[in-house]
Amino acid sequence: MSDAGQRQGGDAPEEPTRKLQQPPGPGLDQATVRMQRPQPMRVGPVPPGKPQPQVFPVGPTVPARKPEEAAPAAAPAEPAVTEDTAEEAPPAKKKGRRVALALTALVVVAGLAVGGVFYGPQVLRAVGLGGIVEDATPAPAPPAQFRAALRPLGAQGPLPTKQGVSAALSGPAAAGVLGTLGGIVVDPASGDVLWDKSASTAMVPASTAKIITSAAALLALDPQATLTTKVVEGPEPGTVVLVGGGDPTISGGAKGFYPGAAKLDDLVAKVKAATGGQQVRKVRVDTSAYAGDTKGPGWMGADMDGQGDDYAAPMEPVMLDGGRLVVTNGDSARTTTPARSAAGKLAERLGVSGGASPGTAPPNARVLAEVQSPPIRQLVETLLLTSDNVLAEAMARQVAMATGAEVSFAGGAKAVHDVLTRNGFDLSGITLVDGSGLSTQNKVSPKLLGSVLAAASAPSSGPNAERTAKLRALLTGLPVAGGSGTLAERYGSGTATTGKGWVRAKTGTLNGINSLAGIVTDNDGKLLVFAFLGNGTGANADARAALDVLASALRSCGCR
Repeated sequence: MSDAGQRQGGDAPEEPTRKLQQPPGPGLDQATVRMQRPQPMRVGPVPPGKPQPQVFPVGPTVPARKPEEAAPAAAPAEPAVTEDTAEEAPPAKKKGRRVALALTALVVVAGLAVGGVFYGPQVLRAVGLGGIVEDATPAPAPPAQFRAALRPLGAQGPLPTKQGVSAALSGPAAAGVLGTLGGIVVDPASGDVLWDKSASTAMVPASTAKIITSAAALLALDPQATLTTKVVEGPEPGTVVLVGGGDPTISGGAKGFYPGAAKLDDLVAKVKAATGGQQVRKVRVDTSAYAGDTKGPGWMGADMDGQGDDYAAPMEPVMLDGGRLVVTNGDSARTTTPARSAAGKLAERLGVSGGASPGTAPPNARVLAEVQSPPIRQLVETLLLTSDNVLAEAMARQVAMATGAEVSFAGGAKAVHDVLTRNGFDLSGITLVDGSGLSTQNKVSPKLLGSVLAAASAPSSGPNAERTAKLRALLTGLPVAGGSGTLAERYGSGTATTGKGWVRAKTGTLNGINSLAGIVTDNDGKLLVFAFLGNGTGANADARAALDVLASALRSCGCR
């Protein structure tokens, strides 16, 4: 279908209301989402007649940085890059996936059909909801990390009509800069499809593919599990072997790139303690946990050539700071040999000259030291918030390990596909070749993205409550419009400002590919799920702005 034909498709005649398929989950028990919540704070005056977020302090899960601050030289502990670009990328080297991002210190849960809206103070200031006043009697200090309970809205808003949604989106969806647009809008409480524009057509998703990978990880893995990196005794006296377990977040210095990451120095200290002060003479590195190519299908060599502005690193089961050479710069060049580089740093700090070499750990070797990654749930939230390609690929490989698939690009993609299928999602016509969306060979439909997000946003007392509870972290990881992650610098002008603080969405950007998929609370207080994919788009900055206007149109209306 031509671009013009697809743009006209947004104004299709009214038809009987469809529902996204709500198949039974994989035989899981009913569950509700119960997590700790601290005492509420009060916000300043709210204009009458418009629903406003309920505000609660939320404990830190990622390092704080104001969205308006320049990227990260002064804040070295913050993840700060994805392939989603803050401005249109130059055509010379890359596909247009550059951005300087801000991670906030706060988890923000947008207005769920079954849950309230939780904002941390920094995000609130960024989206223009200042005036927070602490309670006169301060609450006891919360734990260092905790999760906020999902509270019901005071009153669930009325369901928009298909005619109303179509009228609201017809203008923004016809923007020529969006190229061939596919999209869907869903009421997650009922499963009703309120707007469908070629939603079953598989398109290049860019980084919105990370929603699919993250969902599979949350469904297949224990959310509290961690990834283990070990050092074991080698086959010869005085030799140790660094054994990669799939954690790409290990911090090579005192301040690393990823929040809560294990530290190489801790591994070094444990090895020294276990060897009783005896000098280690050789260090080897075992990368046998992964198989296949280290570069994904369809990835450009320039995406990870070690020359700067790199969007990934060769996928190996152990690396420091996602392979970044400068951890204070998210756009840093990446090492082309991440495992060997990590082992070389270990050797250096153990006083071993000559670096490290490849090797295999002996069976049942004595473990000298080990360190743990942050929990799977936190890794998923981080990769969504910052659109981290390496972390997304690592999660796809963990899904492969858990399901017995080959731990490779192909095995990870197959495992993600199989896990979602077993959990009742329709992946007909879907093609996955990596876990990050960096490849243009991926093909995902707006319908699939909408189905996954609707399942994550469904009522906690629904028929698939346990599945919904597992998928909730998809929502806590989504960036907030104008406030955090890849959306920190967006929604700042024009009609898009309506969505500031209300839209939460995963972004996607390659050259000529722009996408946005997430959740928004409309003007009547009704939570809606949306997924918009544009292929053959105009300039990235213009296409992103058009997508922001499209999502904000849902916020602006009651659509009845």
